[in-house]
Amino acid sequence: MENLNLQEKVDTLNEKLERESFIGDKQSYDFTDFDNSSSKGLSKQKSATGSGSQKVKTAHKLKAQTSKIVSSFKGPTVSCCLVREYSGHKDGIWEVAVARPGQPIIGTAAADHTACIWSIETGRRLLQYQGHLGSVNSIRFHPSRDLVLTASGDQTAHVWQAVVTWDQPKGHSSEEDIDLCEKDEYEDEVAVSEGTPSLRTPVCEFTGHTGVVMAADWLPGGDQVITASWDRTASLYDVETREMLQSLSGHDQELTHTSSHPTQRLVVTSSRDSTFRLWDFREPIHSVSVFQGHTETVTCAVFTREDKVVSGSDDRSVKVWDLRNMRSSLATIRSDSAANRLAVSNTGVVAIPHDNRQVRLFDLGGQRIARLPRTSRQGHRRMVSCVAWGDDSANLSCNFFSCGFDRLILGWSVNTCLKDS
Repeated sequence: MENLNLQEKVDTLNEKLERESFIGDKQSYDFTDFDNSSSKGLSKQKSATGSGSQKVKTAHKLKAQTSKIVSSFKGPTVSCCLVREYSGHKDGIWEVAVARPGQPIIGTAAADHTACIWSIETGRRLLQYQGHLGSVNSIRFHPSRDLVLTASGDQTAHVWQAVVTWDQPKGHSSEEDIDLCEKDEYEDEVAVSEGTPSLRTPVCEFTGHTGVVMAADWLPGGDQVITASWDRTASLYDVETREMLQSLSGHDQELTHTSSHPTQRLVVTSSRDSTFRLWDFREPIHSVSVFQGHTETVTCAVFTREDKVVSGSDDRSVKVWDLRNMRSSLATIRSDSAANRLAVSNTGVVAIPHDNRQVRLFDLGGQRIARLPRTSRQGHRRMVSCVAWGDDSANLSCNFFSCGFDRLILGWSVNTCLKDS
């Protein structure tokens, strides 16, 4: 609680500093013409009038150092609008995922031991999975079937049936769906929970880890899954036989995330040991490559449509890598806050969720595009833990989603005008 209170104070001071800086910027120059010289001129002007505080001067020095990023923000190339809130979880949300094209649903994994399926357009909760005994740390949809894969703090990963009822249900599907012993604890959420079908039995369960399973993902085709655990190993399982095919060791500390390539049998695992590893299963004997470029925990690493990987870290940086050259990154994005589970769109827009409640958008070259709006009335009120891009071709009201430890999932309409890089 003390840490949370201190974090709130820090966030408040950061917001105040940001407002002061923005007001000063707006009064002194056109935002589209921001560069090194205007930054220095503004600092001098503040000093001469005596109205600028030391904190504001420091902020402008930081802006001068990142002028390349800021100066790339030329006009309204991106529009970001909050469309919908999805609420109903009782604890922080670890991950949000979008179903395959043609399925207008999203899934969420939360610390309240549940995973939920939501209608993108109505915001209604369509299904609640209650089969895990611990925090649900990740959720991924099968690439072609109505199946969902979740990873949990109970040291297991589950595959369960995600068949949703689109008609408004009249009540719970059975008496077993209601935990009477939890009625008092969740009394304030009865209106939300009531009428949501719940599921407790998985199609299959993957065991073998001796620590929390932080993430799991389908390999292309959906016949195998990869899991990443705090026991410092990743495991490859066969979905049909439910057997562990391989245990992947090599990380020196706990694993934090895993994701697979959309079309090739490639997997990346991230770890607290400040590295992420690329596992290649295209040959009978797998190979592994180690990427070293971060100085703190790598919170996630994901593939792009091309042969690139984007990694995020607690060291407040995000790096873009070429799979054919692991010695150095192609681009580095630096920020003022740790990066959490990021996502890359089909058009190459990197969305980065931060501990400081912000979500920022960059291109694969490291140039800043925009920041999602966040005020007292909209945006997240706690750490943003994960983001996900939707299907642009589906003509849905939301094409981007974020979730956080304020127990909310937010649906956004984000329109980007980027040239092909």
